[in-house]
Amino acid sequence: MNAPTRDTAAARATASADEPATWHKTACILCENNCGLLIQLDGRRFAKIRGDKDHVASAGYTCNKALRLDHYQNGGARLTSPLRREPDGTFTEIDWDTAISEVAARLKQVRDEHGGDKIFYYGGGGQGNHLGGAYSGALRRALGSRYRSTALAQEKTGEGWVDAHLTGGHTTGDFEHAEVSVFLGKNPWQSHGVPRTRTILQQIAKDPARGMIVIDPVRTETADLADIHLQVRPGTDAWCLAALLAILVRDDLLDHDFLTAHTSQAEDVLAALRDVDIADYADRCGVPVELLRTAAHRIGTAASVATYEDLGVQQSPNSTLISYLNKLLWLLTGNFAAPGAMQPHSWLVPLAGYGRDIRRSPVTGAPVLGGMLPCNSIAEEILTDHPDRFRAMIVESANPAHSLADSTSFRAALDALDLVVVIDVALTETARHADYVLPAASQFEKWEATFFTLEFPRNTFHLRAPLLDPLPGTLPEPEIYARLLRELGAVSRTKLALLRAAARLGRRPYALAFAALLAVDKNTAGLAPHLLYETLGPTLPDGARSAAVLWALAQRVARTHPAAMRRAGHRDADALFDAILAGRSGVTFTVDDYADAWDYVPHPGKRIPLAIPELLHALRALDTTPATHTSADYPFVLAAGERRSFTANTIFRDDTWRRRDPDGALRMNPDDATRLGLGAGDRARVTTRRGSAVTTVELTDRMQPGHVSLPNGFGLDLPDGTRTGVALNELTDATLRDAIAGTPWHKHVPARIEPA
Repeated sequence: MNAPTRDTAAARATASADEPATWHKTACILCENNCGLLIQLDGRRFAKIRGDKDHVASAGYTCNKALRLDHYQNGGARLTSPLRREPDGTFTEIDWDTAISEVAARLKQVRDEHGGDKIFYYGGGGQGNHLGGAYSGALRRALGSRYRSTALAQEKTGEGWVDAHLTGGHTTGDFEHAEVSVFLGKNPWQSHGVPRTRTILQQIAKDPARGMIVIDPVRTETADLADIHLQVRPGTDAWCLAALLAILVRDDLLDHDFLTAHTSQAEDVLAALRDVDIADYADRCGVPVELLRTAAHRIGTAASVATYEDLGVQQSPNSTLISYLNKLLWLLTGNFAAPGAMQPHSWLVPLAGYGRDIRRSPVTGAPVLGGMLPCNSIAEEILTDHPDRFRAMIVESANPAHSLADSTSFRAALDALDLVVVIDVALTETARHADYVLPAASQFEKWEATFFTLEFPRNTFHLRAPLLDPLPGTLPEPEIYARLLRELGAVSRTKLALLRAAARLGRRPYALAFAALLAVDKNTAGLAPHLLYETLGPTLPDGARSAAVLWALAQRVARTHPAAMRRAGHRDADALFDAILAGRSGVTFTVDDYADAWDYVPHPGKRIPLAIPELLHALRALDTTPATHTSADYPFVLAAGERRSFTANTIFRDDTWRRRDPDGALRMNPDDATRLGLGAGDRARVTTRRGSAVTTVELTDRMQPGHVSLPNGFGLDLPDGTRTGVALNELTDATLRDAIAGTPWHKHVPARIEPA
């Protein structure tokens, strides 16, 4: 058996026992901001946690949830041995050599009998761990696996498809300097997403020269701070945005100079917006025309505008159209590539592909956007006798049996597969349906990072050193992938020997040898992460073998953003890579000028083409598109997955971290409760077309009549046999999805509420 990769974490833990005041640098893993943290250790426990003032992005900021991270590291039950499912359904602990040998043989069997494209991959990390997933591509290439998905395909693929048509890639808002900030289906006070979120929101609210507009059916904490709250009826955001845009056109609040100099096809868009019946759309979304006009004029006359759309609309009806209309708000008013506006940005590596073409899945013809199959379609691609159905699944650092719509169908799909392999820290709801479970080290027991490099003009990246050695019996994901690839014989010994010899000579000879291999054998590119891990990885300091893939990404930055990289203080790719390895509080890897923003636009003449035919058709069709999806049997709209003060993603498999709302109450309007004979603290049954659950009632006038919400992060089946709160995807419906991107309607589930 190969020994697990070791590092200096044991020494750090020992030092902390002798020197209790020692603070160790790391970062939060609960949202994409990944705020820098300082942690004091008491053995393997996190004794104290606070923000890291030296962090390049968060500068000491953190929220209350990060302070509870010991409940991730030391709460719940960890796996410490690979598990194999026996014919009777029970699990047997096996050693790593046996697990790797058997899993590799089973994967080869599926590939040889049905083709590698029948092996589906899901996951690759969550809000805090992407480094392991960076090595998964080599295994998929070796197996011939073509289809994959992640949680992004539940959220962002429609927006990404719109971005590909317009600016060519992701854009980010400069909320720190924007005169007007617009939050659409987004409550950053709870869900964050903006660096130093609450500080920025409070600064906006206190500045009389600045404004905040919130479009949300719920009176959220962010709405409390806003100058204008457009409290739309649930699911009617598209009509609200169309009316705002029509007012901008009718009242001539457009930036004509910007449109002339930097866009094309504007007249096609303006013609469609001139046809919008503003009064009718205001009536449909439930917002008075005069309030819409006030908001439109605030946007249209501001010196700068930044917007942020999130799950409240991206998991609701018309989500891709909403993304388009949101971006037209700032494009028609010229709010791009300027301080306080919307910006493109560099990437260490893109999280998804940005393309306009739509591939189709092999069985159902579902749209594959950004390289990802829609999550709602995965079960449908399995539960069929179609010859091209998926036969096996690898799931890494994800729990789709709990997180994807219609858990009942997804569990059935897992059970229908010939092989399921799960890589995770715990026996999750998905792992319980696996044939093999491979136990991973926690996010604080290995070198780790995320690729949420989403900022402009200064973009940052943070490679986190391990605080602790891996729990005995667990391995970092890169090592798991490496062992599987060794067993598969994916790379010849000759190639490995050549690169190992070059690595001993230094980075420059190594780069030349690697380039020569790429020139001779194009397949080398697909296996590059594994080659780097096996050859460059052992030469890296402090056991940072898993960081080897970042050397290639530093080369990418040097090729695609050379001037911005040098402005950030890195003379070449190796200097950047060394800074990443040494930067315990993160590193700024690019610094752009505002003029550089146009370099990111890939279209001819750097002009942004505003017309997307499919979405202009959807805009014109709003006149006849249903704005409501409830019925007499299911008269409520359930928003499944609301972010609250003490909710987080389900890597917390320990309910004791919550200080408030321990059961995850159903929030509803007091008038609805009175009509149903329910009071605060009563038990209510929530029923949808897919399932039913009982929960506690919380009354609040933040919710509109007819609109109820349940929080994210509950409903896990814990080792002691208990389940706290509602498992939301026992209620959600996989058939309710966006017509273009296939993203789910988690925030718009027709439901019935009754006393339990």
